[in-house]
Amino acid sequence: MKIFKEFKDFAFKGNVIDMAVGVMIGGAFGKIVTSLVNDMFMPLLSLITGKMNNIASLFVPLDGNTYTSLDAVKEAGAPYIAYGPFLSTVIDFLLMAVCIFLFVKLITKLRNGPLLKKEAAEAEVKPEPRLCPYCKTEIHVEATRCPHCTSVLNETR
Repeated sequence: MKIFKEFKDFAFKGNVIDMAVGVMIGGAFGKIVTSLVNDMFMPLLSLITGKMNNIASLFVPLDGNTYTSLDAVKEAGAPYIAYGPFLSTVIDFLLMAVCIFLFVKLITKLRNGPLLKKEAAEAEVKPEPRLCPYCKTEIHVEATRCPHCTSVLNETR
């Protein structure tokens, strides 16, 4: 029973739930970026290069024979290096990193935006200056003696 209570306390802490939500949103975001890479970016890349229809199907057979596709190499059971899926994954990662960077930058800009700066400036109201009771000049808040008239100050703020 004690283990169940400890698990319940752990599982329902706010930061654990926040992390779980973040992982789920991150997975969905990953799918969006993967779709962006496969359905939008890769066709544009093949249009620019003119010869690659699908970068994920690029491979090098290691047995010296020529094969028409990656599926043909797999079917023949020949050894191969499939560098196309790796390149596709690297491009996927780079685009996801750029998207996350831009998203974090946007959130930071919204958090530190002009509205919040204005509110913070209003909240940081300077206290009234402390005046010497004898010569009426401004003195430091923690001063025990006036630097101008050298009077001993008994009161502190």
